[in-house]
Amino acid sequence: MNVATPPASLRPWSEEEWRVRCDLAALYRLCAHHKWTDWIFTHISARVPGPEHHFLLNRYGVMHHEMRASDLVKIDLDGNPVEDQPGWDGSGELVNKAGFVIHSAVHAAREDAHFVIHTHTRDGIAVSAQKDGLLPISQHALKYYGHLAYHGYEGIALDEDERVRLVKDLGTHDAMILRNHGLLVCGASAAHAYHELYYLERACSAQVAAMSGGAPLIFPPKEVCERTAAQYRLPGSDHIRALAWQAALRLIEGGPDWRS
Repeated sequence: MNVATPPASLRPWSEEEWRVRCDLAALYRLCAHHKWTDWIFTHISARVPGPEHHFLLNRYGVMHHEMRASDLVKIDLDGNPVEDQPGWDGSGELVNKAGFVIHSAVHAAREDAHFVIHTHTRDGIAVSAQKDGLLPISQHALKYYGHLAYHGYEGIALDEDERVRLVKDLGTHDAMILRNHGLLVCGASAAHAYHELYYLERACSAQVAAMSGGAPLIFPPKEVCERTAAQYRLPGSDHIRALAWQAALRLIEGGPDWRS
């Protein structure tokens, strides 16, 4: 990815942090491109390089298709901004409280979760409300066979005590269905998180479409499900994700630059 040089006024950010900001802004734009957004009420976050456990989240009210690297707010694990925010006088919410609770939980518990995406898409919510969850009826879904977590609905995620239960349910998985709520994925890179979300969203959409037809569903044998899930984890996955990420970035080229 080509990384734009930040304006001189933004130079408190290191080059490494600027790259993370650009990748995170790109994820927001890609979610808008795929129509995975829910107005201003879902979030994508990234851990800032360094030992402070700071992370980046969208400023409340900035929509996904508008996101720029410089729009992202750096906060600590308690939700407090750790640098001056232009145009914010300290009144009102700088970041969404529910978004902070969910994302800070994952970042605090998982050192490998550098990027976290949470969505409220129609098909993701639909599958989250189905008793049997994600069914092993598509090649996309089989990526998650034995590798998908579930977290029960507890209301709007404003209670910080829920963080303990959420991360316990997530465990070591990179994808989770939040019951009656939506989807959550994490990854060591933007490419990794995007890949997880793309497959999970496609799997949910395929399931909703298949079930809406009313015909009996075909379930592959258990051994086929297990073999397919293992195939998704063969050596070379990082290279495939990197190729897919570079291709995805071309989808959002040509408009206002997210790298600004």
